[in-house]
Amino acid sequence: MAPVLVFDIEAVPDTEGLRKIHNLSPELAAADIAEMAFQSRRQAIGSDFLQLHLQKVVAISCALRDKEDFRVWSLGSAADSEAELIRRFFEGIEKYSPQLVSWNGGGFDLPVLHYRSLVHGIVARRYWDMGEDDRDFKWNNYLSRYHTRHLDLMDILALYQPRANAPLDDLAKLMGYPGKLGMDGSQVWGAFQAGEIVAIRNYCETDVVNTYLVFLRFQLMRGILDNEQYQRECELVRLTLSKSSELHWQEFTAHWA
Repeated sequence: MAPVLVFDIEAVPDTEGLRKIHNLSPELAAADIAEMAFQSRRQAIGSDFLQLHLQKVVAISCALRDKEDFRVWSLGSAADSEAELIRRFFEGIEKYSPQLVSWNGGGFDLPVLHYRSLVHGIVARRYWDMGEDDRDFKWNNYLSRYHTRHLDLMDILALYQPRANAPLDDLAKLMGYPGKLGMDGSQVWGAFQAGEIVAIRNYCETDVVNTYLVFLRFQLMRGILDNEQYQRECELVRLTLSKSSELHWQEFTAHWA
């Protein structure tokens, strides 16, 4: 059985990219560049949400279930560059060929990683394989919306209908899981400006654990896990997190019904 890798990214405006695209002065502050971009998007679509190629990755967190182990971590260090974080993500896919699981990964996380990989010239041969190197990938690859080598839980649960999408936070809480803690996506830019990259990484990690727990319930619903197996998998996660001295995991387990 292939290892399961749940992933999530956090991103902020690529202010240096915006500076380059719009030929802005080197003296113009990053916060002012971002606000100009936000105002432009508000006029165009009514919200601050920037186009995906203008999002800079500042954190990638993963939860890995492999063999007898479960672990969760953020790639690299808080000081690592965007290019290094993305390179590490695709190196893991190259090495292990895991099943990827995400919440809206097909609509946000992976397209952002695609664009930013182009910007940095990052090679990801295994990820982009559609059968050229491995014939099995012709019928089940990371890129097809309807293949399970990447399973976007939000997309499949909504039956690929955007109007049926549900927020991860709501769904996790309805199931008795903790949901989002510490911040939400709208607060990441402010936290980044304040230098709170560790808090962003911690928040991203809790998101991947919520996603993994929803994935377990999905596997129960599908009949892939029976109730005993499901409970055992949940207890493995709870036990793993309870051994951590990090405050965000102490808060997470305290909120887990």
